Amino acid sequence: MDGASTYRVQLHPGFGFGDAAAIADYLADLGVTHLYCSPYLQAAPGSTHGYDVADPHRVNAELGGFDAHDTLVAALADHGLGQILDIVPNHMVTDATNPWWWDVLANGAASRFAPVFDIGWHERPDGVTDPVLVPVLGDHYGRVLESGELSIERLGARFVVRYYDHRFPLAPRTYESVLAGAADRAGSSALADLAESFGALPMPRVSEAEAARARHDLVERLVADLIELFDEDPSIAAAVDEELRTVNGENDRLDALLTRQNYRLARWRTASDELDYRRFFNIDSLIGVRVEDPAVLETTHELILRLVADGVVDGLRVDHVDGLRDPEQYLDRLADATDDTYVVVEKILEGHENLPSWRSAGTSGYDFLIRVNDLFVDSGNEAAMSDCYADFTGESTDYHEIVHAAKHQIMRDELVTEVERVTDLLADACASRRRHSDHTRRELRDALREYVAHFPVYRTYVAGGRPTSAADRDVIGAAVGATRSARPDIDAELVDLIGRLAVGDESDGGEFAARVQQLTAPVMAKGVEDTAFYRYHRLISLNEVGGDPSRFGRSVDEFHRLTAASASAWPNAMNTLSTHDTKRSADVRARLNVLSEVPSEWSATVERLAELATPHRSFDDLNAEYLLFQTLVGAWPIDAERAVAFMDKATREAKVHTSWVDPDPEYDLAIAAFTRAVVGDDRIATEIERFLRENDVVGRGRRNSLAQTALLLTAPGVPDTYQGSELWDLSLVDPDNRRPVDVDLRRLVAAESAAASAADVLARSDRGDPKFWMTRHLLRLRRERTHSFTGSDYEPLAVDGARSGQVVAFARPDLSVVVPTLGGDDWSGTTVETPPGDWTDALSGRRFDGGSIRLDELFADFPVSVLTRGAR
Repeated sequence: MDGASTYRVQLHPGFGFGDAAAIADYLADLGVTHLYCSPYLQAAPGSTHGYDVADPHRVNAELGGFDAHDTLVAALADHGLGQILDIVPNHMVTDATNPWWWDVLANGAASRFAPVFDIGWHERPDGVTDPVLVPVLGDHYGRVLESGELSIERLGARFVVRYYDHRFPLAPRTYESVLAGAADRAGSSALADLAESFGALPMPRVSEAEAARARHDLVERLVADLIELFDEDPSIAAAVDEELRTVNGENDRLDALLTRQNYRLARWRTASDELDYRRFFNIDSLIGVRVEDPAVLETTHELILRLVADGVVDGLRVDHVDGLRDPEQYLDRLADATDDTYVVVEKILEGHENLPSWRSAGTSGYDFLIRVNDLFVDSGNEAAMSDCYADFTGESTDYHEIVHAAKHQIMRDELVTEVERVTDLLADACASRRRHSDHTRRELRDALREYVAHFPVYRTYVAGGRPTSAADRDVIGAAVGATRSARPDIDAELVDLIGRLAVGDESDGGEFAARVQQLTAPVMAKGVEDTAFYRYHRLISLNEVGGDPSRFGRSVDEFHRLTAASASAWPNAMNTLSTHDTKRSADVRARLNVLSEVPSEWSATVERLAELATPHRSFDDLNAEYLLFQTLVGAWPIDAERAVAFMDKATREAKVHTSWVDPDPEYDLAIAAFTRAVVGDDRIATEIERFLRENDVVGRGRRNSLAQTALLLTAPGVPDTYQGSELWDLSLVDPDNRRPVDVDLRRLVAAESAAASAADVLARSDRGDPKFWMTRHLLRLRRERTHSFTGSDYEPLAVDGARSGQVVAFARPDLSVVVPTLGGDDWSGTTVETPPGDWTDALSGRRFDGGSIRLDELFADFPVSVLTRGAR
């Protein structure tokens, strides 16, 4: 991946393989080396993102299927482009289009695919397993049944349970109850024999693979016999249909049949308390996959591995690596299976956390995103911005208290099942220890929740068969210490036991250690990213995936230290500024960061905005109002519907006045009406535009954008450009950031800026020409001067003068990069010390002698400088 760069596209039914193929020429002209695709294995119908995989053995038919995929592969090859693919090893969708899940529902623990899914099968004393919970009903089961919303239907020679648009297979063993009645109606001994054979099928027990295959083959033979019988005598099929009408009309018979299934249909709210399978976060329609089983990894990755082996895919991005039972083991096996192909992992690093020494190229770039974003926040104004927030909203500015409360709320309301599963394991451990045998379940649950709430990172990576790392011991020790300090009422010995089990020091703690790691990660994700980030709004540009809103900015020296360390350990990690998961685009954050430089002006403005908004206000939520005002400033101009959609998502994610699970329609309507009225108020628009103009917020935000994009494209690592962000992109959280990209406009800008000067493109700033022009120049520079962008070489350059702390300057082989961070355009008296040689600015074309260079000369033509030495 030397000198490589990627361009991320979001594939969906409206932008499939053929559409991606059609932009291959544009991407090659832009200068990227690889198309970076969102997941494209067969997903649930209508999927807009591909993370809900339904069949890993096919590419998505809604994207065009295999033929269109071949077209894309050919187009990439024709233009010299490679391909990176995002993959989803952790979960699959529980949908009727998932043939493996369908088979599990039909055959229970005896299914050939039962080992694929992370289901907590519970065996009764007779060896039969309890049914899997399927929480899809809009009301309690009995009420749904009695209202006639459930029915059995025949599809050929198979039977399904129908609930509106949902379908579920009838267990083959239970066909007997329908077929026997139909045999009596038709007077068919052949049908009676088949009914008896279906009823004699083995009960659903956790069995060996060979037994599961044998059972499957027997079912298929019986179904084939039934088809033949229907074909020979249509009256028999008619008798079956008549029997079904009778069953569907008698609630007791229908109930008796449904209770014999390998699944239990239940009200959707039961999922949070009783779900018996691991899911993706709190989404019960996404079931965990057991890739820790080598056979499961092989079958779920069969197509992916073939694409890599055939040279179609050059690298992989592993989604949600922290959801896996043992990420290190998985990555080892993936590396072995792909001959160590390029792999990056979606991993959120907290604070001073370092990525474990996995067989990968590094992370997918959130750590880089945060490192860069922090540069553009004026830490000297932290107190002023905190006061502004507190004075306006009356909200607490203690972010860590908000996180702690949010984590507890998530465990109490949304991840109850996951907490109970680990509590079960803790109870088992305590039962075998006389000093802990009297702890009540409430005490165990309370201690576990507090431990998880104090967990400082997403998870640890303790696994049997290898030593626990010092870093993991430190993290677990910190969580134990914080729990004991915060809750002296909890038995300290119990907290210590949790720590010993989690760290792997107890011989019977392996399953506890594995499962608690798969608990801390979703609690962190849901508690922080999807709750606290929507409650704490001091400066929302800091509320980004992988970020810490309590840290107000970062020094240039710290940026250099972290970048050099990252380059040394992970020189080919992916770098990014915007993704499909970011809460705001890089350009929105770049503009919002300017607020940290003008806190007094912002404070006065937000008070005026609130006063002007008074006639529209019908609710009491100044925290949401403060969020809205920042959002409008960051994304202005924005239409009302985009703003309404954002505020609806933000307030529901905050889970204070409303939520996805327990919406408050009155509040939701009030927020929507207020947002729509505020955006449509000419006086408010005038005030926003005055603030932007008088403080040059748009211009300074654009300079920030150019600076951070220059860092993205020149720092060690593989830079990713998110779809459309080669022009200004003022997108908000998904689905806003997945809107269609105007490729025709970008082709026009490409044509008109091909031979343009810096002055030419700056004159067309409103259209985004400067960003596009610089991006194309630097991407092409990477292709032409691969040696300058390969390896871990990274040397900070000395900057002297009054504004020395507001410049990032570094050297790579025959390359010097200088970008501003804070402040205005006056760079007089500030210089950068470059290595010796003759230097040419790749953007302005100016030539400089090595040594001390004045920044007012360096930035005279363009806001950033990328100097090259020697011939290209």
